[in-house]
Amino acid sequence: MTFADLSIEQDIVDALATKGISEPFPIQQQTIPLALTGQDIIGQAKTGTGKTFGFGLPLIQRLGADPEPGVKALVVVPTRELAVQVTEDLELATSNRPTTIVSIYGGKAYEGQIEQLKAGAQIVVGTPGRLIDLQRQRLLDLSHVQEVVLDEADRMLDLGFLSDIERIFQAVPAVRHTMLFSATMPAPIVALARRFMSRPVHIRATDPDEGLTQANIKHVIYRAHSLDKDEVIARILQAEGRGKTVIFTRTKRAAAKLVEELKDRGFNAAAVHGDLNQEQRERAMAAFKAGKRDVLIATDVAARGIDVDDVTHVINHTIPDDPDTYLHRAGRTGRAGKTGIAVTFVDWDDLHKWTLIDKALEFGIPEPVETYSSSPHLFTDLDIPAGTKGRLPGASSHAAAAGSGEQRRSDKPAGERSGSRSRSRTRTGGTQQSAPRATSSDARSSAAPAPTTEASQSAGDGTSTDGAAKRRRRRRRRSGGAGSEATASAPQAAGEGE
Repeated sequence: MTFADLSIEQDIVDALATKGISEPFPIQQQTIPLALTGQDIIGQAKTGTGKTFGFGLPLIQRLGADPEPGVKALVVVPTRELAVQVTEDLELATSNRPTTIVSIYGGKAYEGQIEQLKAGAQIVVGTPGRLIDLQRQRLLDLSHVQEVVLDEADRMLDLGFLSDIERIFQAVPAVRHTMLFSATMPAPIVALARRFMSRPVHIRATDPDEGLTQANIKHVIYRAHSLDKDEVIARILQAEGRGKTVIFTRTKRAAAKLVEELKDRGFNAAAVHGDLNQEQRERAMAAFKAGKRDVLIATDVAARGIDVDDVTHVINHTIPDDPDTYLHRAGRTGRAGKTGIAVTFVDWDDLHKWTLIDKALEFGIPEPVETYSSSPHLFTDLDIPAGTKGRLPGASSHAAAAGSGEQRRSDKPAGERSGSRSRSRTRTGGTQQSAPRATSSDARSSAAPAPTTEASQSAGDGTSTDGAAKRRRRRRRRSGGAGSEATASAPQAAGEGE
């Protein structure tokens, strides 16, 4: 079956074909025909199964080949990262049409978003907070909206956006086409659907041989010690066939710490978490999608926007708090029908959380196997070559520090660099200052003191007096073995300085 078989117009089919997208997934096969007729839909499918095109293609087609300027369709998403991802997918589908799309979300300047709205963008993809903000300022007109989509509705509930969603529904026309898509369907979301949707059809897309988790994802659960996790992760990142990898942490601090640790071990890692500004987060995501970074450390806030088809591994640095979060994290791999591996570390203190997840998702693993970086089963379970260590060959923190120091020095002007070298020699012992101090000390104890310059010259010629030899021995005893070399070269250094 193709998208053309689902009555999708040819220009959209051609646009998708440019990215090799030709066969619809089950959720798309079931939702597109109904959505094209204007039927309200509740679409439920596991994350990574193609929900975006399930609502996006009917939405675009229903607006027409050349829609009038002004907001006609609204897609509400819970996170900034997901707003960017959905926008990219819709832009692909509309690449052969004049339809324009704008992303509305916080963390970025208003001006660019407002300009796109004033230019007549027909589709708005946004997060609740910024949407309400612009609507209150009368910069976003929702009075002509014909299509409304709530994407990842369960996540909006988790983030406390339910009241914002209700406010948005009050701002759009009562007569509209509404679609709600979610991986899970908790009771508050069902109540929301009943309140704001008109006789919706509930579509649940699953495969006959699929359980509560995706069948194409291998789930590996380890009970691991917190002090050994970084070493275990570093070895997993060297597994055979390992591609792009997403590592989830519970806190922003843990994400920031882990990305620095992996960089120090030689891995090409980036992080996405709440302490980074929006530009930094987008830059990290773009680098990950483009393959410039192959390891992404993220908190759950960014999880829904990581829609990359070639993620081979997901690693839970800390266990998720509930089964739904586990499914959403694991769903970052095994996307678009590909296979993937989800590795979860369970701390001793979090065994009760794992018990709940294990029962809810029917894993049948009540006691995760105790695992360390040296455990033989770690290597066999995940196809890690024997003898692999937790640091890439050639990666050294000392070398990295030296390299960064050299880079800082190389950035200075030549005059400053030479001055720095001169000062460095002065501090190590072979100095202009040390020689005069020693000479003046002898001058007070000698009846016929020699000028400092003569003493330096005679020392440089190897014709020093017994007093000079004693002075050198005293310096050696005061400064130790390392200082003796520097002191021995002191007369010559003084001569060079003059």
